[in-house]
Amino acid sequence: MLREFRLPDVGEGLTEAEIVKWHVAPGDSVKINQTIVEIETAKAVVELPCPYEGTVSALMVGEGQTVDVGAPIISVDDGEGGDGAGAGREALADDMVPDARNGAPAKEERQPVLVGYGVKTSATRRRPRKPAASAPPVAPVPPARTAAPPPVTPVPATPAPVVAAPAGAAGGVDGAASVDVARGDGSASARARVLAKPPVRKLAKDLGVDLTTLMGTGPQGSITRADVEAAVAAPAPVPAAARREAGAREERIPVRGVRKATAQAMVASAFSAPHVTEWLQVDVTETMEAVRRLRTLPEFAEVKVSPLLLVAKALITAVRRHPMVNATWTGEEIVVKHYVNLGIAAATDRGLIVPNVKDADAMALPELARALGELTERARAGKCQPAELSGGTITITNVGVFGVDAGTPILNPGEVAILAVGQIRDMPWVVDGQLAVRKVTTLALSFDHRVVDGELGSYVLRDVGAMLEDPLRMLAWS
Repeated sequence: MLREFRLPDVGEGLTEAEIVKWHVAPGDSVKINQTIVEIETAKAVVELPCPYEGTVSALMVGEGQTVDVGAPIISVDDGEGGDGAGAGREALADDMVPDARNGAPAKEERQPVLVGYGVKTSATRRRPRKPAASAPPVAPVPPARTAAPPPVTPVPATPAPVVAAPAGAAGGVDGAASVDVARGDGSASARARVLAKPPVRKLAKDLGVDLTTLMGTGPQGSITRADVEAAVAAPAPVPAAARREAGAREERIPVRGVRKATAQAMVASAFSAPHVTEWLQVDVTETMEAVRRLRTLPEFAEVKVSPLLLVAKALITAVRRHPMVNATWTGEEIVVKHYVNLGIAAATDRGLIVPNVKDADAMALPELARALGELTERARAGKCQPAELSGGTITITNVGVFGVDAGTPILNPGEVAILAVGQIRDMPWVVDGQLAVRKVTTLALSFDHRVVDGELGSYVLRDVGAMLEDPLRMLAWS
């Protein structure tokens, strides 16, 4: 019997997903909960397990295609009854699909448990049969409508033979023949008049010169023997079509999945929340020394320790001192969160995503370092789960990894503050009245002015900067 696996809703109200990669092919054996396909939703790339055991009968959707939630994507032959694949499908359809003629109700089918998605019931419907493939009809080319040209002599599209008009025909120049030659698609708009005497046409044919590519210098633009000979001596121009084929001048990338969701979220955030951005240059020499010392401790032996770890700890500490910066504006009320789901903006091949570390404020420093490292790896591999991409309360974006000093970050929707960290580089700095070379970075804090006013935003940015200048303040303020 053939079992059809329908695309489930793996997020919060998602309506569609793109098939990224199939891990099975028709004829392969599959087991329950075996990963069979990777899909990209508006939030992340997710691996789907198979709810059936048997043999893959067909893949109903190809890689790169976008399908609606609930649409069948794969059929599996479970080996239970039926004379074959076709018979199994018909038996299954006849058993579960109402007869359109008598209107009998469809049977309710209880779908197998799919790990992580729960159980639901739904009426199974017969998939509409695909019509037999047929050649697309060729639309006739409408006749040309021009002001007052001579009658057009129909000719094949490419190559276009030259048809000479009878001697003395109207429109000729000194006995030159005048014809309309169809170029390219053969449409009337692509036709061009070619004026040339029969001897000139014969010469062009013998030398392999296309008269439609020449600019005539004779009377009324007619093509002369000299024009043909000059075309042979000069390099032949490369047609525009050939130049386009040699290298694409444009590329069109469909906006879908993560990139589409990010674009919609950023536009909504930028035009709904009044953004304010403040800047602060900070001497982080002591922070860099603290990072170096942490790397030597056994508690951090198997985790990556970077300046981002201490920036995250400093922001969490600042949130504890100023809770209003960790809130949500609903329009009717301000919801202050007494927990920190710390978002880390990550640039991936599929677009910008912001996974978050749940309850980051409750983690010790080694645990936070491990969580940040694992989250970053999953984000780069496109393996973040939908739950990791929702519920954030405040975000850090590290533009310094791209060699950028700072920027004006856009708020992650639902949050009221985001901190951008620029590159750390050597700069001249005044220390105790003396000029010295120090490690310096630029912090930029964007905030929603409906919730965070200039005073509160300045306090938060000042506190983060103070803790990065002197990491011991994190211990005093934690």
